[in-house]
Parts: sequence; structure tokens; C-alpha cells
Amino acid sequence: MAYSFLTLAKDVLEKENIPLSIEEMWDTAKNLGLLEKLSSSGKTPIRTLSARIYVDIKNNPDTIFEQVCKRPAKFFLKGKTAGLKEYEDKQKQEKRHQKHKFGERALHILLSSFVNADEHFKCSTKTIYHETSKREKSGKNKWLHPNIVGVHFPFESYTENTLKLFDILKVNPYKLYSFEMKIDINLSNLREYYFQAVSNSSWAHEGYLVALHIADDPELIDEMRRLNNAFGIGVVRLDAEHFMQSEILFSAKEKESLDWDTINRLVDSNPDFKKFLDDLMEDIKIGKIKSRYDEVYLEEEQMYQYAQKNSILS
Repeated sequence: MAYSFLTLAKDVLEKENIPLSIEEMWDTAKNLGLLEKLSSSGKTPIRTLSARIYVDIKNNPDTIFEQVCKRPAKFFLKGKTAGLKEYEDKQKQEKRHQKHKFGERALHILLSSFVNADEHFKCSTKTIYHETSKREKSGKNKWLHPNIVGVHFPFESYTENTLKLFDILKVNPYKLYSFEMKIDINLSNLREYYFQAVSNSSWAHEGYLVALHIADDPELIDEMRRLNNAFGIGVVRLDAEHFMQSEILFSAKEKESLDWDTINRLVDSNPDFKKFLDDLMEDIKIGKIKSRYDEVYLEEEQMYQYAQKNSILS
């Protein structure tokens, strides 16, 4: 039996598992080596592919194809709900990014203010600018740098005598945090973002993936829970209107020991991270927070005005 245009479309859509335009189907088929299987000698085979699909959808009640959008026209296989949902989530994400008038770093003060006041963290933070890192071979430092790092100082939690006892008993009352910041998280980007956080947070006691918008999707939450159980990175959802109502959706699994090899690599690579460690060591030495860390807001009204000014609430 001859290999038909409709069979080619079916094979391509099954392989890609997302809606595609006629042009995208054709290019994918070319990359997969499927065009050689066609027994067509027409001068405009891509138009033939388009015509066959449209005719099949219009005239065949048992067609396996459906048009899922018009501009541009894209087609998918009936019943492939998972792939279609992933595609729709990605489209929503792209539209949301297009309308955002702010970048991820505009959210840093929101996270810094929350973790500074929250009972679980009570930490001071430092933004890490990856642009300041040493230039390395392409890909070498991919997913190396966290967006924000933090340290919990126990100075306000324990008396001076207790801190001295910690020192004698070699108990560490300090805790280091790593945060990967995103604007939106949904099913289509969760795994990429999560493993980015896994990669650049391995050095800390606790690592977190943080976002302003997290899709209200039970399937997404279940996948987050599975990843958290397997890899230990926590998830924080920010609230720009009431920053103290930001919440830890999943707590990170605390590591007893630090990844010193990665810490050493970060120190060697990035001056911001080196300054962060220098500052926290100086503050530990003198027993109080004297160094400069990221700015925080103490009042929700301040944060609300900031969020309005930077279009974060829109």
C-alpha cells in the first residue's frame, strides 16, 4: 500500500505530539526522512498535503484530524488531549509573557521581603547576576547560577551563650538557601524549570523554585509533588498584592552537608556569589548583620505600590 499524505501527517503529529501547521508538518517530515516515502510527483506537494487534510476533515466522518486554531491554521489528532493541553498551556504562557511589562528580576524584592519575614526562612538575600560571571565555553555554566541566594542568621533567635555552645559542640545554626525565580509555571514548562532549580541549587541546604503565577491545575500540583518527593526542591508561590500571603507549596528537603565543589565553582565564576560568602562570613565573625544584602520592604503597602508601579499586578 502506497504511503499517503494523510499517513505522513498522522506519523508527524504522533511523533511531535503537538498541533502543527502544514508548513511545520512538512518541515518535520523532511527532517524525519518521510518525504522520500511519498509516491507523489506533483509540483506543489505541500499544497497537496494541505488539501488532503482539509478534505478529510470536511468529508470524512471518521477523520482522525482536527483543526485546533485558525491563525495560523494548526492541526492535531483527535483524542490526543494531553498533547493538546500542553500546547494550549504553552500558548497561554507565551501570551502572558507578551503582556508582561516586567522581567523576573522585578520579582526579586517580592521574594526577598517574603523570606526575610517568613518564620521558615528568616533569611537575608543576595541577587546573583550571571552577566558578571567569567566567560566560559558555551554551555559550561548553563544552569549553574541561582537567581537569588539567602542566609539565615541565628543572632535574633538565640542568646549569645547559646551561640557559643553551638560553636563548642560544632552545631551549625546557619542555613544557606538557593532560589530559582520564574514568572509563570505550568505543565509545559514545569520539568525544565524544576530541573534548572535542581541543577543550580545543589550547593545549598535548601533549594526552591519560585513563581508569581502557578497554574491552578491538579495535574500540575501532582507533578510538583512527585518531583519534590524525588528531588527535594521546594516550590514557593508569590503574592504580589499581599507579599506575606506568599506560600510554600512544597517544602524543600534540607541537606545536612553542602556541595563544596559547586560552591567553589560559583565563587571562582561569579563575583556576586563570592561577595555574598565574604559578607556572611564577616557577619558570622562579628555576631551581627552588618553587611548589605538585597533591599526588603517591611510593609505590604510599600510592596503594593511597587507592584503597581512595575505593572506586576496587571
